[in-house]
Amino acid sequence: MIERRYDAWGRIVGIILRHYYLYRGSIPRIIELAYWPVMQIMLWGFITQYFQQHSSLIAQAGGLLLAGVLLWDVLFRGQLGVSVSFLEELWSRNLGQMFVSPLRPQELAASLMAVSLLRTIIGLSPATLIAWLLYQFDITSMGLSLVAFFGLLMAFSWAIGIAVCAMLLRFGLGAESLAWVSVFALAPVSAVYYPVEILPTWLEYVALFLPSAHVFEGMRSVLLDGYFAWDHFLWAAGLNLAMMVLAMVLFVRAFNSARVGGRLLQSGE
Repeated sequence: MIERRYDAWGRIVGIILRHYYLYRGSIPRIIELAYWPVMQIMLWGFITQYFQQHSSLIAQAGGLLLAGVLLWDVLFRGQLGVSVSFLEELWSRNLGQMFVSPLRPQELAASLMAVSLLRTIIGLSPATLIAWLLYQFDITSMGLSLVAFFGLLMAFSWAIGIAVCAMLLRFGLGAESLAWVSVFALAPVSAVYYPVEILPTWLEYVALFLPSAHVFEGMRSVLLDGYFAWDHFLWAAGLNLAMMVLAMVLFVRAFNSARVGGRLLQSGE
């Protein structure tokens, strides 16, 4: 009886040690443990501050939060469309077969971005309809501004997604959690639901180097003041261009390193 009890404890300890060694050897998994609580408290802390200081303003612009939610989902879904589509290839061990053909990494990246665009449009269409039917909020009332915001956020999401794909090629499936956490790391400083000025001074400088912060500042200018902020548009476009170039460089280099190291054939669940 005692031996059985010791055997049971031994099996339990064995499983615990298995996960201990798994986490000890994976920095992304360790970071993920604290990631979600930290992001949630930062995001909702800033939202609370904004509500406390501008409650009357929010009451005047009933669609402000709904617009923020819908445009944020463009960034989130766009990034997932790239990184999860790439993960599908890794999970199915398909990268090696794909690159037996003359397919180039730039062509794969372009294909992932096209898939991302389709997934985002399909995914957001029902939400946009529900916002109109249930809450009488028509996001298309922003007109051509909406087209600009959508395009800027999609471009930023692609840059993030391609960079995540580069990390997956470099570190393997141990880094797959980056596909879900990478965008949310930017949520508190993207000023989705509150202006950049709510952030601490040092975080304001970080936000100004993110295209998403300029997009959401521009969104508030359209909804609250009725004008299109060209300065935010140009800043977002320029930052997107720089980040897309950097992401593509990282992806091509990671691909070449994976090909030389034989990791294209070793990926999979």
